[in-house]
Amino acid sequence: MSNIKSNIENLTSLWRTASEPFDSYFSETDFNYSLIENSEWPNRLWFHNDINEAKISLAKEKISSTPTILTVPYWNIYNSNSFQLLEENGFTLKFEQIGMSLKPNHSFTELSGLNLKKVSTKKETELWSVLFSKSFGYFISPILLNKCQENTNYYIVYYNNEAIGTAILHITNKTVGIHSVGIIPKQRRKGYAEQVMKLLINQSIEINSDYITLQSSNMGKDLYLKLGFEEQFTIKNYALQQSV
Repeated sequence: MSNIKSNIENLTSLWRTASEPFDSYFSETDFNYSLIENSEWPNRLWFHNDINEAKISLAKEKISSTPTILTVPYWNIYNSNSFQLLEENGFTLKFEQIGMSLKPNHSFTELSGLNLKKVSTKKETELWSVLFSKSFGYFISPILLNKCQENTNYYIVYYNNEAIGTAILHITNKTVGIHSVGIIPKQRRKGYAEQVMKLLINQSIEINSDYITLQSSNMGKDLYLKLGFEEQFTIKNYALQQSV
């Protein structure tokens, strides 16, 4: 259970870290939320503990009052009926993820010609944003990368000096979270995502992390299982149905 908690803490810490420099992180009694205008990420609302009708009602009021759509992630570590409770209260499923973790015990051989460049200039933030949009189909404003924190690294993936993708590495205590590993469509099916993961795992070992965590789609989980990650819990991401 401890590394499941570390996974969730790393994920929510990333959302908080991205939004705090813009005074866009808010904490309330039953939930926290991040809200950055002109960006589709992080823009999340997440509950502190298990939910009930009263907590859902408060969350709905908050979501309805915000100028930007908030996605509501919920993890099934409390009550398996909570997903049903959200759906009965007007939330629709947007996408589903699997929380996974790895206790690293060996390094991987790295592919020659593939490397990660940490974003550090305005031009690089803009390139990262474009690559991310091509890889994932939604927009992260480059202004978020202009205020990077010490424990968060945004990377551009290069192969033979061509920019082909993105990655984020976020550190909380002794946990390294790997996020947003994406390869642009024209460079897919060449094994680059696996090689990027190997580079990030090797980096995590170098800084002596206890666990490496991530959140995978059903489509992507086989790659992570191949690398030694274990499935641990489900995350369902919801949107509140808008009244017509």
